[in-house]
Amino acid sequence: MLKGEIAGFALTQTAPAKINLALHVVGQRADGHHLLESLVTFADRGDRIGLTPSDEDRFTLSGPFAAELSTTGEDQGGNLVLKARDLLRQALASQNVDTGPVHIHLEKNLPVASGIGGGSADAAATLRGLLDLWRTSIEPALLAALALKLGADVPMCLDGRPLIARGIGEEIAPASELPSFPIVLANPLIAVSTPVIFRTLEKKNNPPLAIPGGLLSPAAWLSAIAAMRNDLEPPARLLQPVIADVSGALATSGAALVRMSGSGATCFGLFDSDESAQRAARTLSAAHPEWYVLACRTVGRGN
Repeated sequence: MLKGEIAGFALTQTAPAKINLALHVVGQRADGHHLLESLVTFADRGDRIGLTPSDEDRFTLSGPFAAELSTTGEDQGGNLVLKARDLLRQALASQNVDTGPVHIHLEKNLPVASGIGGGSADAAATLRGLLDLWRTSIEPALLAALALKLGADVPMCLDGRPLIARGIGEEIAPASELPSFPIVLANPLIAVSTPVIFRTLEKKNNPPLAIPGGLLSPAAWLSAIAAMRNDLEPPARLLQPVIADVSGALATSGAALVRMSGSGATCFGLFDSDESAQRAARTLSAAHPEWYVLACRTVGRGN
């Protein structure tokens, strides 16, 4: 679980992994952005952000994937935590809000460029945390616009609850009846470029997401999710064939449903119990020590 405070910081924000249970690509705008329909949930594990007042702005990193991140927010590949800080500070300046120097620490536990929204979740957590630290608020519409400027996944990570995302990710509706599932995340630690995956996608006008009404049990939801797709999985498998190996390993470990999340390369398996998920994770880790493997639980109805 994402619990506890980071020592030495005034407050800690969680940045949970985002899981696309389904992701349908249903069109493309004139500006090139793809139109999506996605059923999204979040894990109870992920990164953490620590924030505290400071004499000057500071940014520090820790965690197993810290070395792979930029420590600046200036270039195109800059850290989204710093981009979020600077964008929010700029927006609050027009309101004469005191946005004093802050030390931000990112505990990077999630693999980078892995299809589970790590950077987007970090940016969303930074926005939430800075508003708390600076003891201010911002109009929801403006906050949503800032989030979208940081990336298409940031608005849904800012929401942080089971949801259906449409448009380029900014049109969000709650999926409050989605249950919690035991889940195993597995990633071969090969970064996948989202823009490259979208460029490789051959068909961009696929059937929309269809969620039946009256889904009351986890089994009913599993059956409905199984009828959905991730339209980015076929091109991702072409570019990185190891994704098929990860998916196959999850399937043989006893998962009730296996799919890739986002643009990959993380795949997930949904299980019928926490015990079976933990057992599968141990088996996968032993067989593939070079992979990132995590057993956890999704948020949802009941937790």
